[in-house]
Amino acid sequence: MTGSDIPSSFRLAYVPGVTPTKWVRVWHERLPHTSLELVQATAAEAPGLLAGGGADAGLVRLPVDRDVLSAIPLYTETTVVVIPKDHVATTAEEVSLAELSDEIVLHPLDDLLDWETLPGRPAVERPATTADAIELVAAGVGVLLVPQSLARLHHRKDLTYRPVPEAPESRVALSWPEAEVTPDLVEEFIGIVRGRTVNSTRGRAATPPRPAKDKAKDKAKAKQGGAGGGSGARQKPAGRKPQAGGRAGGQSGKRGKPRGR
Repeated sequence: MTGSDIPSSFRLAYVPGVTPTKWVRVWHERLPHTSLELVQATAAEAPGLLAGGGADAGLVRLPVDRDVLSAIPLYTETTVVVIPKDHVATTAEEVSLAELSDEIVLHPLDDLLDWETLPGRPAVERPATTADAIELVAAGVGVLLVPQSLARLHHRKDLTYRPVPEAPESRVALSWPEAEVTPDLVEEFIGIVRGRTVNSTRGRAATPPRPAKDKAKDKAKAKQGGAGGGSGARQKPAGRKPQAGGRAGGQSGKRGKPRGR
């Protein structure tokens, strides 16, 4: 893409816990004349924002509706339990779900984890948001399981966290509205998040596949050459096929020898 073919801006949505900084920096280096606008959205809002055209692409949490949105999974996050710094679990490097059986485990309405069975004991009420649940952990009401990036996002000096290997995990993906042809700027961003160099081919970039009609023409020309038609370098000897008794470029005397003598 050059000149007027490049749209003037690109809107990238991102959800809490996802940090697009390094990719945005590469974008500005490669496309200095195409601005990148960051659009914040909750994990629940992001798919609808993309489907409605509110952003060109987004860093979202799976799952998404694949009939509406395309998605490339980028990474899977470790799930951690957020606990007070004086909690007994801080003595361990990681925590099992069984060790949380006697704890009140907060389950906010915006929870990102796909639980079959919630661990621990339920709270009287579900907090509205993860931020509210963090406040309740700090108040000693219970503990909270979240993707590690959210534990970092809501960091407090009086709280810490430990990995919970048995817990469900959250996957982050690059997503964009489903289309027959992926927009060029989305292709550019796909290349950036996948670590392609500036000279790398972007899928349908520099050398597109040859049309079927061109391939058919080539086959027709090859047949004509085999039948003795045409002239010059395109006339390939029919003897490109393996010949009995010797190599294709061998002397004429050797070509006439029957196989096996």
